[in-house]
Amino acid sequence: MLRKPILATLIFAGGATAAMAEEVKLGLQPWLGYGPLWVAEEKGFFDAHGVDVALSNFNWDQDMTAALASGNLDVVAAATNTAIASFNQGVDQKGFLVMDLSFEADAIMAGEAVESIADMKGMKVAFETGATSDLLMNYALKVNGMSMDDIEHVPMGASEAGLALLSGRVGAAVTYEPYISAALNKVEGYKVVYTAAEKPGLISDVLTARGDWIADNPETVEGIIRAWNDAVTFIRENPEEGGAMIARAVGSPMEEFTPAFEGVRLYNVAENAAFVAGDFGDTVREIAEIMKATNPDEITTIPSLDDIMITGPLMNVAGE
Repeated sequence: MLRKPILATLIFAGGATAAMAEEVKLGLQPWLGYGPLWVAEEKGFFDAHGVDVALSNFNWDQDMTAALASGNLDVVAAATNTAIASFNQGVDQKGFLVMDLSFEADAIMAGEAVESIADMKGMKVAFETGATSDLLMNYALKVNGMSMDDIEHVPMGASEAGLALLSGRVGAAVTYEPYISAALNKVEGYKVVYTAAEKPGLISDVLTARGDWIADNPETVEGIIRAWNDAVTFIRENPEEGGAMIARAVGSPMEEFTPAFEGVRLYNVAENAAFVAGDFGDTVREIAEIMKATNPDEITTIPSLDDIMITGPLMNVAGE
């Protein structure tokens, strides 16, 4: 999802050795739905499937997209709406695995006096431009007969938005876990007004890479998919141990992580294959239609699933 972390961006130097060229550089942010990637690293699932993956945390999504386009990253964990935006911008960024769907884990927060989206008219609202938070805010406004003209947008990252609300700098904030729980646990008098559960599938994430990289590295892509599947299985069979790994990676106390993680649905390989062959194409179209309706200058084309995903490696693994 255009997710924003608190860790520094990794800058890759040139002059890589032949051995380093085989390393898969994967960019991501501290979002709960990316948890199986940290579990796969810690439990050795990448190594077990013959792939050398280096996870790198980024502060800004546009930095990851630029690094992917330039070849400084091989794989990026991204929101589905990011892939749709990249397609419209002519950027070669294709998904090859659905990682997660967010429900209550992406939300709009406000003070106790705010009962609905309509109550936010004229209010300062903090969220990141172009991110999943932007998509959620636009959708919430749209279904309530409002538009961005009805609020005052204060651009800032997800990690900062909740704090801006608590400090009184804004009247509402759009962010995601673990930042939602962290903010609500700091000060009383604030609450969740609206979540992504209002539109299941609106907020989802995919593992992405350049189309040419996927075509040139099918065994590596399939190895990453197998490692992801092992990690999802491990988390389901060992929720406390797996949850602790993810909580450490995103910097969340377990008492905040546990309820927050309930708002995320992870997809294993079998579920991926069924979703991609079934409803995900409609989900992509619906997301793109919302993006086009709220940002017609930048989103001019509604892509098909084939425009933003290469599903061959996934189906190969699912058929094993």
